[in-house]
Amino acid sequence: MKRKLIAAIGIAGMMVSIAACGGDSDDDGKKTGADGYAGETLTVWVMDGSSPDQWQADLAKEFEAKTKAKVKFEIQKWNGIQQKLTTALSEENPPDVFEIGNTQTPAYAKTGGLADLSDLKSGIGADWSESLNKSAVFEGKQFAAPWFVVNRVVIYNKKVWADAGVKETPKTRDEFYNALKTIGEKTDAEPIYLPGQNWYHFVGLAIGEGAELVKKDGDKYVSNLADPKVAAATETYKKFQALSKAPKDKDEATPQQGEIFAKGKTGAIIGMGWEAGTAITANPAIEKDLGYFTIPGATAGKPEGVFLGGSNLAVAAGSKKQELAKEFLKIALSDKFEGALAKANGVIPNKEALQSNLKGNAAAEAAAPAAAGGDTTPLIPEWAAVENDPNPIKTYLTAVLKGKSPAEAAEQVEGEFNKRLAQQQ
Repeated sequence: MKRKLIAAIGIAGMMVSIAACGGDSDDDGKKTGADGYAGETLTVWVMDGSSPDQWQADLAKEFEAKTKAKVKFEIQKWNGIQQKLTTALSEENPPDVFEIGNTQTPAYAKTGGLADLSDLKSGIGADWSESLNKSAVFEGKQFAAPWFVVNRVVIYNKKVWADAGVKETPKTRDEFYNALKTIGEKTDAEPIYLPGQNWYHFVGLAIGEGAELVKKDGDKYVSNLADPKVAAATETYKKFQALSKAPKDKDEATPQQGEIFAKGKTGAIIGMGWEAGTAITANPAIEKDLGYFTIPGATAGKPEGVFLGGSNLAVAAGSKKQELAKEFLKIALSDKFEGALAKANGVIPNKEALQSNLKGNAAAEAAAPAAAGGDTTPLIPEWAAVENDPNPIKTYLTAVLKGKSPAEAAEQVEGEFNKRLAQQQ
């Protein structure tokens, strides 16, 4: 996922023991004998901020001990990575293993750039979280492995809530709304800073309603914004946004909502854990007042839907070292080091059983309960063009907040939405 959150949070990964076969090559590039894959070097692309130096060193050491091969990490920038990766995958010597945004995975799978990892899934992925693994599957085949995700939480100002007399964090959507309304009535703080185009939160609300943003019309995808379930999510967004003074035609990064929150006059924001860090950088004194809780859903015990952003690990279809690449993935995706990844960086690991490693990280603990019910934007190659500026979903939200009905707003953007879905990939 090409988002600031990836660079800001970063990740850590480690590994467990994997016995390597080794020696002579057979026709599939597999090795037999005591020398393992001695003399070979596996090239791995990881994104800037995703792989701490110590993680790389530990992984390289373990990988060499188990396979007799070396690993070469090459750090990539998110800016321009899609074109760079597309070019690399078409060349004779692509990276063997690479990090790929979860929502980008289907597009690369469709073009044949990714190796089929179904055997890896059957070997080590029996208990991968379904919500995380969904993005790694295309047309029924496993074309990547889930690595981690992150999602939004409520970041709130404990002092503002105490000043309003709100003592408990809400467990339902209505309780959340009523708490914010009380803040507006009893303090001079803005109850919630919710800009009109925080569209990833809107996607989460749609997920919570069981809505789909696109639908199939014959052999093509078209807008489904007119669906009543989407309208229900929109009405929820509108209800909460009415408690905010934030602009209806801007997103959470314009300006950075963490900087607004840092001023101490806002009850809550809905954002990524790293946005609390933005607030602390702007105003260190606010750190003592920060709190986090899971975005409440319609009923207690069932969190609100959330957008899951994160990364998968894939193997290039053109790699001449696919078996060695799979050995790397077996190590990097092991319980021991997926757990270490979660503990070090507060990201949601690929198995629910490993979420205990988030203990002590308040933002991550708040995010984890919603992960199982989370989802992504539509996992179709055609989706990529939709997010280009001006994003029609942002336009849709602003239109509703400025007075149009959800149906009218859906009709307003339908032409542009469908035009983008029809673009060649």
